[in-house]
Amino acid sequence: MAGIVGYGVYIPSYRIKVEEIAKVWGDDAGAISKGLIVNEKSVPGSDEDTATIAVEASRSALKRSGINPKDIGAIYVGSESHPYAVKPTATIVSDAIEASPNLTAADLEFACKAGTAGIQMVIGLVDSNMVKYGLAVGADTSQGAPGDALEYTASAGGAAYIIGSDNTIADFDFTCSFTTDTPDFYRREGQSYPSHGGRFTGEPAFFKHVQGAANRLFNELGTTAKEYDYAVFHQPNGKFYLKVGKMLGFNNEQIKDGLLTPNIGNTYSGATPLGIASVLDKAQAGDKILAVSYGSGAGSDAFSITVNDKIDEKRDLAPKIADFFNNNIYVDYSTYAKYKGKLKMS
Repeated sequence: MAGIVGYGVYIPSYRIKVEEIAKVWGDDAGAISKGLIVNEKSVPGSDEDTATIAVEASRSALKRSGINPKDIGAIYVGSESHPYAVKPTATIVSDAIEASPNLTAADLEFACKAGTAGIQMVIGLVDSNMVKYGLAVGADTSQGAPGDALEYTASAGGAAYIIGSDNTIADFDFTCSFTTDTPDFYRREGQSYPSHGGRFTGEPAFFKHVQGAANRLFNELGTTAKEYDYAVFHQPNGKFYLKVGKMLGFNNEQIKDGLLTPNIGNTYSGATPLGIASVLDKAQAGDKILAVSYGSGAGSDAFSITVNDKIDEKRDLAPKIADFFNNNIYVDYSTYAKYKGKLKMS
């Protein structure tokens, strides 16, 4: 199968702590932090949206890949917070990275798994020799209504992957999906904030689908958790991430490096791609990675990835996840509300 030729990430420097949000709504910050395993989250600045995040991540992916952007034949941007209802983010990314117009491009939506859906699509195009390279991006500036539980986790960030068959740093062994009509989370056209099904989002939604996709992959490849050095899952919060990892047979050492939610929140379409990037920042040749995304509505995409010996040549060519934890700027709730557009003019 195709492989990862380059990857890039971007996380806004602004942060807000759980305590700051809880102070406004009279909630128990300690209980929230302990229950969700989230301490703070990233906040997009006034000049940052899904498009700018996708562009920055894509430029870093290009630096790592070393390819000519004119050789990219497909660009897919997965998000549930595209800046335009009608006007693709993918074409903005295409122009910003100076790609050739001889490509196919589209925006994708499938809640938090739109980014990994794009990765699967590009794998198919590369493996069928329809394109030489493809770019798949998962990025979001996710929404949470004021005072809602989502406000403690909904954050911003994204990752981009250039996929091809030459000069890869990691190769896809297999990918598969598990999908049902499970409406645990939704937002109608024109609504500012999504609705969610509370506890319904757990067992029949997140856990059923992540396990379904992972177990299907295990069955197809004849593998178990023991064969993988790392595992990464969608992370709406730290609690769900750690629980599903243990349910699938992984130990803390295998899953800890992909867990970013405690310090940046839930980046929605960026969550699993960022988790994979965090692992690639330290993985060595021969290491095997299991990655399983989740998107409400509902579905999961699972990937088995094997790192190869070119990883060390490219790893330091662009910013790593750790670089986005330096010089964080903490904001109060009023600044956060301003940047997130929560203050509406009557």
